[in-house]
Amino acid sequence: MSEKLLEGYKRFKAGYYAQNKDKIRELAQDQKPSYVLITCCDARLEPSLIFDTEPGDLFVIRNVANLVPPYEKEGAYHGTSAALQFAITVLEVPEIIVLGHSRCGGIRSLVMDQDKMEKDSFISRWMSIVAPVAKLADPDRLTDPATFTHCEQAAVGYSLCNLMTYPWIASRVDSGALKMNGWHYNIYSGALKKVHDQDTISTIVEESESD
Repeated sequence: MSEKLLEGYKRFKAGYYAQNKDKIRELAQDQKPSYVLITCCDARLEPSLIFDTEPGDLFVIRNVANLVPPYEKEGAYHGTSAALQFAITVLEVPEIIVLGHSRCGGIRSLVMDQDKMEKDSFISRWMSIVAPVAKLADPDRLTDPATFTHCEQAAVGYSLCNLMTYPWIASRVDSGALKMNGWHYNIYSGALKKVHDQDTISTIVEESESD
């Protein structure tokens, strides 16, 4: 199976690389991305293809269900938080985008399979970051794609709220040095929607805090 990748590499080296050698070698000296893009590791998403970007434009952070954990210093490993800190405090990227998507397996597992997953599994613990989002799913409409779309978009909003718990993000947003946006991409239709339902997000956060 790896032969497919090697053949693709040969086409890249003879095609794109050969045609853009100077630009790529310039990028090798330094990186100055314009956006931090936090998105899902779903194989059906290819950010550079969706947004028609060039190498060096996007600093991409991928994880299950494009989640941002809240700021905290406990625990041993913080891959997403470390990547964010590097992008914002070292590279000084001026904009963060959280990109959710339709038919997200992580959100589906949160809504439908919470009781089936081992409580200490990596997936279960990771998805607990947005556990309150599951409350938005109508148990009588779990066959309706709109139910999951609503939860997927709410999870994007929840991650935007969590981003503001990082002091070096909040201070930059407050000063105007950093912008944040949330988007939801529909894999089937290709539609891109801005996530702006702040009332719903606030409700989720309030319910979470009251539990």
